[in-house]
Amino acid sequence: MDQDCRCSALQHLCQELRYQIIRMSHLGEAPHLGSSLSCIDLITCAYETFLQISAQSPDDPLRDRFFLSKGHAVTALYAVLAHKGFFSKKLLETFNQDGSCLPEHPTPKCVPGVEIATGSLGHGLSLGIGHALSAKIQGHAYRVMVLMSDGECNEGSVWEAALFAPAQRLDNLIAIIDFNKWQATGRSEQIMQLSPLKEKWMSFGWQTYEIDGNSVEDILALLNNLPIGQGKPIMIIAHTVKGKGISFMEDNNNWHYRIPTAAELDQAKQELGLTT
Repeated sequence: MDQDCRCSALQHLCQELRYQIIRMSHLGEAPHLGSSLSCIDLITCAYETFLQISAQSPDDPLRDRFFLSKGHAVTALYAVLAHKGFFSKKLLETFNQDGSCLPEHPTPKCVPGVEIATGSLGHGLSLGIGHALSAKIQGHAYRVMVLMSDGECNEGSVWEAALFAPAQRLDNLIAIIDFNKWQATGRSEQIMQLSPLKEKWMSFGWQTYEIDGNSVEDILALLNNLPIGQGKPIMIIAHTVKGKGISFMEDNNNWHYRIPTAAELDQAKQELGLTT
Protein backbone atom coordinates (compact mmCIF):
# COMPACT_ATOMS: atom_id res chain seq x y z
CA MET A 1 0.00 0.00 0.00
CA ASP A 2 1.48 3.38 -1.00
CA GLN A 3 1.78 6.22 1.51
CA ASP A 4 -1.28 8.16 0.27
CA CYS A 5 -3.51 5.10 0.50
CA ARG A 6 -2.05 4.24 3.89
CA CYS A 7 -2.81 7.73 5.20
CA SER A 8 -6.34 7.64 3.80
CA ALA A 9 -7.04 4.27 5.41
CA LEU A 10 -5.70 5.44 8.77
CA GLN A 11 -7.73 8.66 8.62
CA HIS A 12 -10.90 6.65 8.06
CA LEU A 13 -9.97 4.30 10.90
CA CYS A 14 -9.45 7.26 13.23
CA GLN A 15 -12.93 8.52 12.37
CA GLU A 16 -14.45 5.14 13.18
CA LEU A 17 -12.56 5.00 16.47
CA ARG A 18 -13.68 8.53 17.34
CA TYR A 19 -17.27 7.34 17.10
CA GLN A 20 -16.46 4.33 19.29
CA ILE A 21 -14.98 6.68 21.90
CA ILE A 22 -18.04 8.94 21.90
CA ARG A 23 -20.35 5.94 22.09
CA MET A 24 -18.41 4.53 25.04
CA SER A 25 -18.74 7.84 26.86
CA HIS A 26 -22.48 7.86 26.19
CA LEU A 27 -23.12 4.24 27.20
CA GLY A 28 -20.80 4.28 30.21
CA GLU A 29 -21.89 7.74 31.35
CA ALA A 30 -18.24 8.73 31.73
CA PRO A 31 -16.52 12.06 30.97
CA HIS A 32 -13.05 12.98 29.66
CA LEU A 33 -14.27 12.69 26.09
CA GLY A 34 -12.36 15.69 24.75
CA SER A 35 -9.08 14.29 26.07
CA SER A 36 -9.58 10.99 24.24
CA LEU A 37 -10.51 12.65 20.95
CA SER A 38 -7.36 14.77 20.96
CA CYS A 39 -5.00 11.78 21.15
CA ILE A 40 -6.73 9.06 19.12
CA ASP A 41 -4.74 9.83 15.97
CA LEU A 42 -1.48 9.45 17.90
CA ILE A 43 -2.42 6.14 19.52
CA THR A 44 -3.85 4.71 16.29
CA CYS A 45 -0.76 5.53 14.23
CA ALA A 46 1.55 4.22 16.95
CA TYR A 47 -0.19 0.83 17.07
CA GLU A 48 -0.74 0.55 13.33
CA THR A 49 2.74 1.52 12.15
CA PHE A 50 5.33 1.66 14.93
CA LEU A 51 4.79 -0.44 18.05
CA GLN A 52 5.70 -4.11 17.89
CA ILE A 53 3.05 -5.57 20.19
CA SER A 54 1.04 -8.60 19.13
CA ALA A 55 -2.51 -9.32 20.24
CA GLN A 56 -1.59 -13.01 20.00
CA SER A 57 1.23 -12.63 22.57
CA PRO A 58 0.54 -9.47 24.59
CA ASP A 59 2.87 -10.59 27.40
CA ASP A 60 5.86 -11.35 25.20
CA PRO A 61 8.84 -10.16 27.29
CA LEU A 62 10.42 -8.66 24.16
CA ARG A 63 7.34 -6.67 23.12
CA ASP A 64 7.41 -2.90 22.83
CA ARG A 65 5.64 -1.15 25.71
CA PHE A 66 2.97 1.55 25.46
CA PHE A 67 2.00 3.49 28.58
CA LEU A 68 -0.97 5.87 28.54
CA SER A 69 0.12 8.24 31.27
CA LYS A 70 -3.02 10.36 30.79
CA GLY A 71 -5.20 7.52 32.00
CA HIS A 72 -8.41 9.58 31.88
CA ALA A 73 -8.23 9.22 28.07
CA VAL A 74 -8.34 5.43 28.28
CA THR A 75 -11.33 5.10 25.92
CA ALA A 76 -8.92 5.95 23.10
CA LEU A 77 -6.61 3.11 24.13
CA TYR A 78 -9.48 0.65 24.62
CA ALA A 79 -10.84 1.46 21.15
CA VAL A 80 -7.46 0.87 19.51
CA LEU A 81 -6.75 -2.34 21.44
CA ALA A 82 -10.17 -3.75 20.50
CA HIS A 83 -9.58 -2.87 16.85
CA LYS A 84 -6.20 -4.65 16.98
CA GLY A 85 -7.82 -7.79 18.39
CA PHE A 86 -6.54 -7.69 21.97
CA PHE A 87 -10.12 -8.27 23.13
CA SER A 88 -13.62 -8.38 21.67
CA LYS A 89 -15.12 -5.13 20.41
CA LYS A 90 -18.34 -6.12 22.19
CA LEU A 91 -16.61 -5.39 25.48
CA LEU A 92 -16.47 -1.70 24.57
CA GLU A 93 -20.21 -1.54 25.25
CA THR A 94 -19.54 -2.40 28.91
CA PHE A 95 -17.13 0.48 29.55
CA ASN A 96 -17.42 1.92 33.07
CA GLN A 97 -20.31 -0.35 34.02
CA ASP A 98 -20.52 -2.45 37.18
CA GLY A 99 -18.49 -5.62 36.84
CA SER A 100 -16.84 -4.53 33.58
CA CYS A 101 -13.18 -5.23 32.87
CA LEU A 102 -12.97 -1.79 31.24
CA PRO A 103 -12.79 0.72 34.11
CA GLU A 104 -12.90 4.49 33.64
CA HIS A 105 -9.19 4.62 34.48
CA PRO A 106 -7.04 1.65 33.45
CA THR A 107 -5.77 -0.94 35.89
CA PRO A 108 -2.92 -3.39 35.19
CA LYS A 109 -4.00 -6.21 32.88
CA CYS A 110 -7.69 -5.30 33.15
CA VAL A 111 -7.67 -6.42 29.53
CA PRO A 112 -4.75 -7.70 27.44
CA GLY A 113 -2.60 -4.83 26.24
CA VAL A 114 -3.04 -2.54 29.24
CA GLU A 115 0.32 -2.44 31.00
CA ILE A 116 -0.10 -0.26 34.09
CA ALA A 117 -2.55 1.71 36.23
CA THR A 118 -2.61 5.38 35.25
CA GLY A 119 -4.74 8.37 35.99
CA SER A 120 -2.83 9.85 38.90
CA LEU A 121 -0.97 12.22 36.61
CA GLY A 122 2.79 12.60 36.53
CA HIS A 123 3.75 8.95 36.98
CA GLY A 124 3.68 7.46 33.48
CA LEU A 125 7.00 8.88 32.30
CA SER A 126 8.84 7.56 35.36
CA LEU A 127 7.28 4.12 34.88
CA GLY A 128 8.27 4.17 31.22
CA ILE A 129 11.82 5.11 32.16
CA GLY A 130 11.98 2.14 34.51
CA HIS A 131 11.05 -0.24 31.70
CA ALA A 132 13.43 1.42 29.26
CA LEU A 133 16.28 1.18 31.77
CA SER A 134 15.41 -2.46 32.43
CA ALA A 135 15.66 -3.19 28.71
CA LYS A 136 19.10 -1.58 28.59
CA ILE A 137 20.34 -3.51 31.62
CA GLN A 138 19.08 -6.83 30.26
CA GLY A 139 20.26 -6.18 26.71
CA HIS A 140 16.77 -6.28 25.19
CA ALA A 141 15.86 -4.29 22.09
CA TYR A 142 12.26 -3.40 22.90
CA ARG A 143 11.17 0.23 22.88
CA VAL A 144 8.98 2.11 25.34
CA MET A 145 6.44 4.76 24.33
CA VAL A 146 4.71 7.01 26.87
CA LEU A 147 1.78 9.28 25.96
CA MET A 148 1.41 12.19 28.37
CA SER A 149 -0.88 15.18 28.77
CA ASP A 150 0.30 18.77 28.76
CA GLY A 151 -1.37 19.25 32.13
CA GLU A 152 0.77 16.64 33.84
CA CYS A 153 3.85 18.61 32.83
CA ASN A 154 2.90 20.72 35.87
CA GLU A 155 4.17 17.87 38.04
CA GLY A 156 7.67 17.94 39.51
CA SER A 157 7.96 14.18 39.02
CA VAL A 158 7.84 14.72 35.25
CA TRP A 159 10.85 17.01 35.35
CA GLU A 160 12.82 14.69 37.60
CA ALA A 161 12.18 11.98 35.03
CA ALA A 162 13.16 14.41 32.27
CA LEU A 163 16.57 14.82 33.91
CA PHE A 164 17.09 11.12 34.60
CA ALA A 165 16.39 9.68 31.13
CA PRO A 166 19.16 11.57 29.27
CA ALA A 167 21.64 10.81 32.04
CA GLN A 168 20.98 7.11 31.44
CA ARG A 169 21.13 7.53 27.63
CA LEU A 170 17.71 5.92 27.24
CA ASP A 171 17.46 6.13 23.47
CA ASN A 172 14.86 3.33 23.52
CA LEU A 173 12.34 5.72 25.12
CA ILE A 174 9.84 7.80 23.13
CA ALA A 175 7.58 10.21 25.00
CA ILE A 176 4.70 12.12 23.40
CA ILE A 177 2.93 15.11 24.89
CA ASP A 178 -0.69 15.46 23.77
CA PHE A 179 -0.53 19.26 23.76
CA ASN A 180 -4.23 20.13 23.46
CA LYS A 181 -3.74 23.39 25.41
CA TRP A 182 -6.36 22.62 28.07
CA GLN A 183 -6.34 21.28 31.62
CA ALA A 184 -9.28 20.40 33.81
CA THR A 185 -9.85 23.95 35.02
CA GLY A 186 -8.52 26.16 32.25
CA ARG A 187 -5.97 26.89 29.56
CA SER A 188 -2.67 25.14 30.20
CA GLU A 189 -0.61 28.28 29.65
CA GLN A 190 -2.74 30.26 32.12
CA ILE A 191 -2.18 27.72 34.89
CA MET A 192 1.54 27.02 34.46
CA GLN A 193 4.13 28.54 32.11
CA LEU A 194 4.74 25.56 29.83
CA SER A 195 6.18 27.49 26.91
CA PRO A 196 8.66 27.31 25.37
CA LEU A 197 7.98 23.59 25.72
CA LYS A 198 10.21 22.32 22.92
CA GLU A 199 13.18 24.33 24.12
CA LYS A 200 12.69 23.12 27.69
CA TRP A 201 12.92 19.45 26.69
CA MET A 202 15.84 20.11 24.36
CA SER A 203 17.72 21.84 27.18
CA PHE A 204 17.21 18.75 29.34
CA GLY A 205 18.98 16.63 26.71
CA TRP A 206 16.10 15.11 24.73
CA GLN A 207 15.84 14.78 20.96
CA THR A 208 12.74 16.92 20.56
CA TYR A 209 10.24 17.25 17.69
CA GLU A 210 7.02 19.17 17.11
CA ILE A 211 4.19 17.91 14.93
CA ASP A 212 0.50 18.31 14.27
CA GLY A 213 -0.76 15.49 16.47
CA ASN A 214 -4.09 15.29 14.65
CA SER A 215 -2.45 14.90 11.23
CA VAL A 216 -1.95 11.29 10.21
CA GLU A 217 0.54 12.45 7.58
CA ASP A 218 2.68 14.32 10.13
CA ILE A 219 2.58 11.50 12.64
CA LEU A 220 3.58 8.84 10.12
CA ALA A 221 6.33 11.00 8.64
CA LEU A 222 7.96 11.30 12.04
CA LEU A 223 7.37 7.78 13.36
CA ASN A 224 8.74 6.28 10.16
CA ASN A 225 11.95 8.27 10.51
CA LEU A 226 12.63 8.45 14.24
CA PRO A 227 16.39 8.30 14.90
CA ILE A 228 16.30 5.51 17.49
CA GLY A 229 19.63 4.59 19.07
CA GLN A 230 21.29 7.99 19.02
CA GLY A 231 22.05 8.09 22.73
CA LYS A 232 19.17 10.38 23.72
CA PRO A 233 15.52 9.83 24.67
CA ILE A 234 12.98 11.22 22.21
CA MET A 235 10.25 13.74 23.01
CA ILE A 236 7.44 14.46 20.54
CA ILE A 237 5.35 17.55 21.26
CA ALA A 238 2.11 16.86 19.43
CA HIS A 239 -0.09 19.92 18.96
CA THR A 240 -3.68 18.72 19.10
CA VAL A 241 -7.23 20.01 19.50
CA LYS A 242 -9.28 18.88 22.46
CA GLY A 243 -12.47 17.25 21.16
CA LYS A 244 -10.95 16.97 17.68
CA GLY A 245 -13.29 15.87 14.90
CA ILE A 246 -16.63 17.04 16.30
CA SER A 247 -17.62 20.65 15.65
CA PHE A 248 -19.44 21.23 18.92
CA MET A 249 -16.69 19.59 20.99
CA GLU A 250 -13.54 21.04 19.44
CA ASP A 251 -11.53 23.30 21.78
CA ASN A 252 -14.46 23.33 24.23
CA ASN A 253 -13.27 22.38 27.71
CA ASN A 254 -16.82 21.60 28.82
CA TRP A 255 -16.20 18.23 27.16
CA HIS A 256 -13.64 17.43 29.82
CA TYR A 257 -16.69 16.72 31.99
CA ARG A 258 -19.77 16.43 29.78
CA ILE A 259 -21.32 13.17 28.65
CA PRO A 260 -22.96 13.10 25.19
CA THR A 261 -26.69 12.62 24.83
CA ALA A 262 -28.20 10.22 22.30
CA ALA A 263 -28.90 13.16 19.98
CA GLU A 264 -25.30 14.37 20.26
CA LEU A 265 -24.07 10.86 19.56
CA ASP A 266 -26.12 10.80 16.35
CA GLN A 267 -24.86 14.24 15.35
CA ALA A 268 -21.27 13.17 15.93
CA LYS A 269 -21.79 10.10 13.77
CA GLN A 270 -23.07 12.27 10.93
CA GLU A 271 -20.15 14.69 11.23
CA LEU A 272 -17.69 11.81 11.12
CA GLY A 273 -19.23 10.67 7.84
CA LEU A 274 -20.22 7.26 9.17
CA THR A 275 -23.40 5.78 7.76
CA THR A 276 -23.41 2.32 9.37
